[in-house]
Amino acid sequence: MRVTYKNPGFEHSIDSIMLFQTDDTAPNQADALPYFYPQVDANLLRCKPLNERKEYLVDVLSDVYSELEPELNRKVLLYNDHFNKYEGQINDALTDAFEIDVRGRFNDLVGNICLNPVCPRFLLERYFDVFCRNSERGALGITIHEVIHYIWFYVWNQTFGDSYDEYDQPTMKWILSEMVVESIMRDERLSTINPYFPGCVYSYFQDMMIGGKCMLDTLEELYQRNRMRDFMAKSYEYCLDHEVEIRSHIEEALKEF
Repeated sequence: MRVTYKNPGFEHSIDSIMLFQTDDTAPNQADALPYFYPQVDANLLRCKPLNERKEYLVDVLSDVYSELEPELNRKVLLYNDHFNKYEGQINDALTDAFEIDVRGRFNDLVGNICLNPVCPRFLLERYFDVFCRNSERGALGITIHEVIHYIWFYVWNQTFGDSYDEYDQPTMKWILSEMVVESIMRDERLSTINPYFPGCVYSYFQDMMIGGKCMLDTLEELYQRNRMRDFMAKSYEYCLDHEVEIRSHIEEALKEF
């Protein structure tokens, strides 16, 4: 498994940002843009029809990108050098966790450094976005999180033979994949190089209680007691048994943003 970081240019940044400016985007994701870029008038942006929002963002952020472009190009070198330093131990940890040798797989992953403060991933296209304001340590933490998803769904697909179309938000398979990152990341070979650990999952998972017990603790116990493919099956069954509670908790949490 190997990641190469690139600066894909301004147009990619805008296209990436637009993924989180639709009318049904969760507030915590839509509001990230004006938080980091006060040049963006959130009220004005939301008042515009969807087809005009992109034009507005191009106008507002073009100067921002021009100013930051040298920094983005510098971070291409920083991020790649920092990842290369830890590539071996990341591969070792993920090989042990997923019980497959990951070194011969996913050597073509790309991390696109861009203006978007939200970091989408594209499983089949094998690239994900990294917010340009991350340090090289922060970028590595984001990268490990995303790489876990690529390998998780590869093993999942090999095990259950379903479709990659089922692995995106808001399916329960996506929800589970976001929760299990915390357990896999506990390996010291990963946690010690991730500045976002602990707490490297969505905040609404961290206080999710099912039957009076933290959901993440339940998943951790299942993870420790089972081999990976058994863990996948049992954790997903548990999620389906409590789907109403899980989705209700997420919906209530998002209302608070």
